[in-house]
Amino acid sequence: MTFLVIGAAGAQGGAVARRLVAEGHTVRGLTRSGRVPHGVEPVAGDLGDAEAVKAAFAGVTHASVTLPMVYEPDTVAAHVHHVRDAALAAGVRRLVFNTANRLPEATTQVAAFETRRWAVRTLQSAGLPLVVLCPPVYLDNLAAPWVAGPLAAEGMLRYPLPADLPVPWLSHDDLGAATYAALVRDGLEDAVLKLGGPDVVTGDDLAAAFGARYAAQDPAEFESGLAKALGAPTAAAVADTYRWVAADRDLFAADPAVADLLGLRLTPLRTWIAAQPWATR
Repeated sequence: MTFLVIGAAGAQGGAVARRLVAEGHTVRGLTRSGRVPHGVEPVAGDLGDAEAVKAAFAGVTHASVTLPMVYEPDTVAAHVHHVRDAALAAGVRRLVFNTANRLPEATTQVAAFETRRWAVRTLQSAGLPLVVLCPPVYLDNLAAPWVAGPLAAEGMLRYPLPADLPVPWLSHDDLGAATYAALVRDGLEDAVLKLGGPDVVTGDDLAAAFGARYAAQDPAEFESGLAKALGAPTAAAVADTYRWVAADRDLFAADPAVADLLGLRLTPLRTWIAAQPWATR
């Protein structure tokens, strides 16, 4: 088997690539920067280049796809069409698509949701052997300086989610494990799986696990901090998802059956916190 990880230079795809390498597989990563995890073969290219995507898929049997944090519909459409066409030409045996967020049941005006919903439907309609993973919020987001800084300096965990909203926070490492299982386990074709961590906690519960207090952050303030790292358009699109979550309390509902279906032993919240050097106040 040969695995292609689209997004291997990013946090989510990187976690997938590292897990595949640890399992002893041949792993290829499509990258513009040339930076991929150790043990991954870099393939230079961009999702906007159909020929580069086709070359990356050549000889590939399994593929993990996480789109870049771009939410302009025409750009996303080109990326998805290139992936679809290259995967079909390569005859991949399994393609796992990570939506990078839960998707609301109803159609919204939020680009970060709707471009991924459109991507899922496009890949499904192509007849690809597809598994879709829909994660909740990532624990690793808490390492961002605008979150970890106040946590360390003030004992205050600020995040743009309501304090009383239950969330099954998931780590990137567990995303990697889930993606690996989705790539290789039998009987998952056409599955759409709502991932989640083993502990469903409110903001107050999460902060208490750090020995801190919780404050629901204004999404506009969160957007401002994120813009410094990712740019204004991406920050605005991501912040819109948090604005939506405040009213859609079912979006992050936990589904414990998914872990059993994938054969996973997920990382408990306090175990994950204890392993983070930045989390020690």
